[in-house]
Amino acid sequence: MNIPRCDQTPAWSELKHHYDTQGRDFDLRTAFQQQPQRAAELSVAAPEIVADLSKNRWDLATRDLLVRLARECGLEARRDAMLRGEVVNPTEGRAVLHTALRAPRGAAPFSDEVHEVLDRLLQWVEQVRDTARSGIRHVVNIGIGGSDLGPQMLVPALDAHLHEGLQFHFVSNVDGHDIVPVLRGLDPRETLFIVASKTFTTQETMANANLARTWFLEGMGPQGEAEIGRHFVATTTNVQAASAFGIHTTFGFWDWVGGRFSLWSAIGLPVALAIGADAFRSMLAGAHAMDRHFAETPLERNLPALLGLLDVWYRNFHGYTSRSVAPYHQGLRRLPAYLQQLEMESNGKQVDLDGQPLPYATSPVVWGEPGTNGQHAYFQMLHQGSDVIPVEFIAVRHTSHDTRLSPALQAGLADQHTKLLANCLAQSQALMQGKSTESALLEQAPTASKALGALTVARHRTFPGNRPSSTLVMDRLTPASLGALIAMYEHRIFVSGAIWGINSFDQWGVELGKALCNQLLPRFATGDTTGLDGSTAALLTRLRG
Repeated sequence: MNIPRCDQTPAWSELKHHYDTQGRDFDLRTAFQQQPQRAAELSVAAPEIVADLSKNRWDLATRDLLVRLARECGLEARRDAMLRGEVVNPTEGRAVLHTALRAPRGAAPFSDEVHEVLDRLLQWVEQVRDTARSGIRHVVNIGIGGSDLGPQMLVPALDAHLHEGLQFHFVSNVDGHDIVPVLRGLDPRETLFIVASKTFTTQETMANANLARTWFLEGMGPQGEAEIGRHFVATTTNVQAASAFGIHTTFGFWDWVGGRFSLWSAIGLPVALAIGADAFRSMLAGAHAMDRHFAETPLERNLPALLGLLDVWYRNFHGYTSRSVAPYHQGLRRLPAYLQQLEMESNGKQVDLDGQPLPYATSPVVWGEPGTNGQHAYFQMLHQGSDVIPVEFIAVRHTSHDTRLSPALQAGLADQHTKLLANCLAQSQALMQGKSTESALLEQAPTASKALGALTVARHRTFPGNRPSSTLVMDRLTPASLGALIAMYEHRIFVSGAIWGINSFDQWGVELGKALCNQLLPRFATGDTTGLDGSTAALLTRLRG
């Protein structure tokens, strides 16, 4: 595709002028006074999600310019090429088809292969979930990066749908302090290990897998070797290496499935074990519904597209360097960590598709904590810090608590959920409205020092306001709604990457540290520091001691 880079389009120049004349000093409070219908005009409905984007520093004119930029950058053509299975990861010569993993039978490329693996995997899952026959009570997923973050995020998020007879554990860090507490107290006869490594060579994963194997053999005694095949399963394409390890049950996937987009594939095995075949298919269906929304909805009402365009508006015109994600649901506590990899590994690039250096910034730093915990930690900076940081709130209307709880507990939990939602709304409202020094002067501050003058105290209690946020509202946290939410984020990242003209699907930055680690490992045995820089040599010597 012969498509111009974003900074070479007419729309980019118009956006610069728009920012200089209107965007730089845009005030949300004034906008709401002048546009009574602003919330309705800048809210977007998508499968399972309604997004209020009205508390962002933009208006319909900004949105229309951003949509024009998307079209001039060929976003729709790039999207359609990805969905057709064309090579959109040129540095590795690969298609990018995680959407095919959740498409109905016959509705996407490679459908026969995808559904053959899915059917076989889910059939096996139901056998293990019959705990009376399988004897399995604990599932330990051993992976790292995309083989860990997705399942580790999804399983607690779907707590209300989990198998009551199974407990799930996740090990990723090569640091033994990760796996040892997990193994402590487990019975090898009741434990199933999932080794998640596409190549079956990932350093951290194989180190932990071998340690788990040693623990298992020690605990099982003489029959241990014969039992490995029943207690270890692999999600990998390297069947030969898995077999040499003693694993007989493997589920594979394809080179057009990137690690951070792989939870829909066999990498989702722990999720399927946790929620069962029907719920896993429901999660895939929720994601597919969002795929269709992204593929078919005009950009002006296309939620992933608008979020990605907002990211470009903030990163390249306002100069905001980070975005905070604040899910107001404890089940989503691992979502910020998951999104860190999904976005920063995808779009943390400094050259365009032709390998030319970029004159503009790309991925923001993504970070966050669940509400209300974050309010008592980093929200101080969001409200009164010197940096403006857009915030993404996620609110879930209804709880999914166990209905077998007593009426008194149910009532108490309903009250707590109302408090949670009120806090979510209050934070976005406070970020936008702020508090003037004049208003602070009219208030009493019981904890303020009496030695300070009223004006000094008021200045400390002044909030600048006009700080942007988006609020995503879901009705309930279900497999379908969570599938839609994750697919929305995947497409959003594709959108901003397409506008920036980068390859969102490689990750060469992960490789350099791995290569250097392999070079350093032998030096820990020999102590040889020849050719190392002074700092690395000194640190290696100290750490060997």
